[in-house]
Amino acid sequence: MLAYKNILDPIIKFLQENFFYLHPGYTLFNTIVFGLVLGLVVLIIIRMFRWIKKDPRELFLPIIPFIFLGSGARALVDNGIYPLTLFLVTPGIYIIVGLTAIVTLLASVKLEEKFGWNYKHIIFLTGLILSIPNILYLKPFNLIPFLSILAIWAAFTSIFTILGLRWDLLNDKANLSVLSAHLFDASTTFVAVDFYGYWEQHVLPTFLTNITNTAFVMFPLKILIILTVLYLIEGFEDKYVKNTLKISIFILGLAPGLRNFLSLCMAT
Repeated sequence: MLAYKNILDPIIKFLQENFFYLHPGYTLFNTIVFGLVLGLVVLIIIRMFRWIKKDPRELFLPIIPFIFLGSGARALVDNGIYPLTLFLVTPGIYIIVGLTAIVTLLASVKLEEKFGWNYKHIIFLTGLILSIPNILYLKPFNLIPFLSILAIWAAFTSIFTILGLRWDLLNDKANLSVLSAHLFDASTTFVAVDFYGYWEQHVLPTFLTNITNTAFVMFPLKILIILTVLYLIEGFEDKYVKNTLKISIFILGLAPGLRNFLSLCMAT
């Protein structure tokens, strides 16, 4: 038994230090690993949507309570309200919430087939019910960062909404939602880093923020990358591939943005 413990201890320590963030920070190594794992998960989810014959595009709104479930729990950990455990930090919390969302999706499709209930309503309601503890434990918000972030996000989103009137890429509501989610993430990072002394955790944004001495660099970075990726995604004809990629990128923007937003507003 002691021999097994001696073998497992360094493995557990390695996983905690590199993948389960009991301390803040990303490295180039775990960023690459997470990217590869995410790619594999997306491929599996594409096959799942083909199997259940549901368009991922329909889930942009219904999935939001599940995003709040994960991000809200992570923000409550940041503020010492929930305990700091492997299951409530990255990636533990997002694995649990992701699996719960997938199970809910599959169950809701079966309930729709059997009883005629709208599967999107079931997903939204289930996520909302599961989020009740997060809602109850939220601390009062400080209105200054709350309104600042929303104002900056609304200003940038409005610009691209207007551009979308004449630009087909952003005339698509799904594409605009994806970009808006990442603009929200950029807004939270900018306000938190430049005005409240927080720091960026991811490798590339940290590098660029250090060079420019401002997290405002997140806006051109996000805009350039997201618009380029959306343009490339539009080249896919398969709706399951195209829309699974879009909703995945949407979640990757909204989830950290919402966590940052809630953490900052409750902490100040």
